[in-house]
Amino acid sequence: MSGIQEKDGRFIWHPFTHLKYAEKPINIVRSEGSYYFDEKGNKYIDGISSWWVNLHGHSHPYIAQKVSEQLKTNAHSIFSGFTHPGAVQLAERLLGHLPDNFSKVFYSDDGSTSVEVALKMALQYWNNKGEQRTKIIAFEDAYHGDTFGGMSVGARNVFTNAFSPLLFDVLRLPLPNEGNFDSVRASLQGFISKENVAAFIFEPFVQGAAGMKMYEAKHLDELIAICKKNKVVCIADEVMTGFGRTGKFFAIDHLQNKPDIICLSKGITGGVMPLGVTACAQFIYDAYVTDDKTKTFFHGHSYTANPTACAAALASMDLMEKEETTKSIERISALHADFASKIETRKHVLSVRNRGTILAIEIKTPEESGYMNSLADKISSYFIQKGILLRPLGNVLYVLPPYCISDTDLRYIYTCIEEFLNELK
Repeated sequence: MSGIQEKDGRFIWHPFTHLKYAEKPINIVRSEGSYYFDEKGNKYIDGISSWWVNLHGHSHPYIAQKVSEQLKTNAHSIFSGFTHPGAVQLAERLLGHLPDNFSKVFYSDDGSTSVEVALKMALQYWNNKGEQRTKIIAFEDAYHGDTFGGMSVGARNVFTNAFSPLLFDVLRLPLPNEGNFDSVRASLQGFISKENVAAFIFEPFVQGAAGMKMYEAKHLDELIAICKKNKVVCIADEVMTGFGRTGKFFAIDHLQNKPDIICLSKGITGGVMPLGVTACAQFIYDAYVTDDKTKTFFHGHSYTANPTACAAALASMDLMEKEETTKSIERISALHADFASKIETRKHVLSVRNRGTILAIEIKTPEESGYMNSLADKISSYFIQKGILLRPLGNVLYVLPPYCISDTDLRYIYTCIEEFLNELK
């Protein structure tokens, strides 16, 4: 055990980690492209984009250059009563990729806070208009972050059990499919007719933390249409699905009916720095434009629109808009689809789910599928020994790589997955 690992054990509390039986964390000293390097010189392929944030590869020289330049001019400045070029440029460019109904950008720190902002924005919108709409509709098994609002609209599960008495009640819809959609639609219409519904929040097409559960655009389109008809604010949580993950720039690009609010984070800076964005339609913003100071949106963060984070995000946007990035997304998506077809009938495979650059394989086990499935530890250790970072969601093994990953490395990951399946009893 190295000195860093020993001191880590003494001083650090790691996230999502079973503290009593946790293995010593691997000491990463360098990263480049799709690789991590530890203190012993071992190389690991990053198969999950470092928790879904890294789009273009680690230590990308172009992003590093732009961040370095920003640090020398304006590393940070207060954003209440002040502005700076990076925040304005980033907002303008993001809105250029969002549907025409979006007009304003609110900055925060990460995915959870971008969701918290969206919920408060929607609820206070109705309050400012003098209508007491307070109910939120969300899908079962949802995950929207670890702040209290985010936990409230997320599923009640092992993540939130300790806080359940403190979370606000939410109206739940099952994830729609061909078999249940009539019932889901009827439930939504029933909620709207009987409850004072303020908003409907959803992860478009892919529920990440739930195990990469996927559903169809046509079903979400119809649910949004019902909400729009009844003036229910629609919130798209694209913290994970944004910036090319589903094959389009944003997942909502697959939709005919557009949400009113969108939450962005994770890949927004290319995986370099924390930054959250909540963009909204003009009518949401207009409810706050009033002579009544009590109707101000009293929300902010010390590092709101941090100039250095905005510089990283602008650099990442430059890379996202290159043709080679689009081609990489298409290349990875095609390779995933081919591999999904190859293994979907394997005896240990319960299901294979694929959307864009996201590939998820749910493995059959005697236990119930879910985050606490004991197969997770076996999956993690097996692939680390193969020089691959895959952090499964229970018995769901997924691959969500940075766009710079080579065909060779991706095929090596596929080969190791097949070997893993072959070794299962």
